[in-house]
Amino acid sequence: MSDELEQLLKNLHLKRILEIYPEQVSAAEKEDSSYAEFLTRLLRAQWHHRQETALAWRIRQAQLPEPWSLATFPFARQPGVNRKQIHTFAELEFIAKAENIVLVGPTGVGKTGLASGLLLKALENGYRCQFIRAQDLFDELYASLADRSSRKLLNRLARLDCLCIDEFGYVNLKPEQSNIFFKLMEERYHRHSTIITTNLGYDEWRNFLGNQTMVEALLSRLRHYCHTVSINGPSLRDPQG
Repeated sequence: MSDELEQLLKNLHLKRILEIYPEQVSAAEKEDSSYAEFLTRLLRAQWHHRQETALAWRIRQAQLPEPWSLATFPFARQPGVNRKQIHTFAELEFIAKAENIVLVGPTGVGKTGLASGLLLKALENGYRCQFIRAQDLFDELYASLADRSSRKLLNRLARLDCLCIDEFGYVNLKPEQSNIFFKLMEERYHRHSTIITTNLGYDEWRNFLGNQTMVEALLSRLRHYCHTVSINGPSLRDPQG
């Protein structure tokens, strides 16, 4: 490779082509490949590299707690989960239709793993997503009121293709937190999908959100386009014999 070609590839940020150029030149000479075939190989490798880099960036931005995938979820150990239903969700039609998914069940049954697996699938298909613990979300919303950055935060969260709120219902809320959360869900309503994991049935939501009228309005919007999955099964955290 000439110095000029090397510099051009660096200037154009064609990192993958720079890495594989010598071996591809050698392969092309052995196979007597045409210029078009040689160029196609280089560009294909660069395109795959950019796709992988973009996915890695989206995963970092999404703040997934662990790289869980549906392929590794222990369906055999969790009879409370309908494998076919989850794989139907994984086709991501619910995101295209701006539908919500609420996973309800006690601690340890796999709610977070399923939600993370669905979010990872969405990320792999180019969607903008974020995973956030309910406590962290409510803390961020409350802090934004203090420094008057609520509009900026709401705009960012409202535009996400899929927002996953984990462990909904484990927190004690101030009225201001409930109000701004309702505003967020109102702005996402029928525009983008939300996945919620919770240990509470819908009739218990008013106990921690506080305002019964607001909760009824929230549930009306959330459940209008929603798949509710109740998981009644063993804890996956129990020791295996």
